[in-house]
Amino acid sequence: MMKVTVAICTHNRARDTGEAVESVLIQSFDKKEIEIVVVDNRSTDNTAEVVKGLSQRHGPRVRYIHESKLGLSVARNRAIREANGEYILFLDDDALASSHWVQHIVDVFERDPAIGCVGGQIDPIWESGEPAWIPPEYRAVFTILDYTRGVKEMPAPAIPYGANVAFRRSVFDHIEPFREDLGRVGNNLLSSEESELIARLRERYKVYYSSYALVKHKIAKERTTKKWFLKRIFWQGVSDAVRMQDRGAVSVAKHTIRMLQAVGTSLFSIFHFNSFIRQIVKIYYRNGSLVGILRYNGRS
Repeated sequence: MMKVTVAICTHNRARDTGEAVESVLIQSFDKKEIEIVVVDNRSTDNTAEVVKGLSQRHGPRVRYIHESKLGLSVARNRAIREANGEYILFLDDDALASSHWVQHIVDVFERDPAIGCVGGQIDPIWESGEPAWIPPEYRAVFTILDYTRGVKEMPAPAIPYGANVAFRRSVFDHIEPFREDLGRVGNNLLSSEESELIARLRERYKVYYSSYALVKHKIAKERTTKKWFLKRIFWQGVSDAVRMQDRGAVSVAKHTIRMLQAVGTSLFSIFHFNSFIRQIVKIYYRNGSLVGILRYNGRS
């Protein structure tokens, strides 16, 4: 069995995907022990051309797979089925792996066979600079992760993020992979597929983090607007409701009351921007939670 499969799932990001693949091709780890599987999730740009060109230059180390069913979780599950590696390392198509990334991930797994999941640090590459208005506690929305220094176990509810997360392939002999009713599909921002999977994985395995297993994640200019940020918060509310299968009149009442409380508080903080934006975030999140309950859990 090969040691490592690096899985890159992509949708219409040909240039970024090519750069992500190239960051893996120059890893310090034994190149004969790494395969790169690119799952093209129904792209309409020149992703196939870019990846096949890399495959022609680098041989079977780079594999192109077309997945016609749209959905990030669908693509990730296809990567799991296609993987030949003992460890499956997921790298976002708009992320760049540091040169020792694979080595550091493997080193953690090989400490203990009970470690089923390993994540690493994710630093941002801001295309147009980090906006000053982002509340510090919400930087994670932009897939930024700096959990701790060194190598440590991550106790629940802390989790690695999907831009830089790896699994021991054998865990999927015992648990189901990503839930396909969660995760992005096209332009929606449904998420929480990683947290749901890792919660199940924790019943049998340990989850670890290494700050040495660093990747850098590009944050495009269009993702640094207040509109995108609030849309992402709304979809987090939807995602959490779907993941927890939140439903029924009690849940609707709970989220409605908390949303109205945030509306009331926002009126008193309208001239204090930092307080105001935090209340607006709560409103969008609770609104998303209600949509998740009503639309995605079959209640109306």
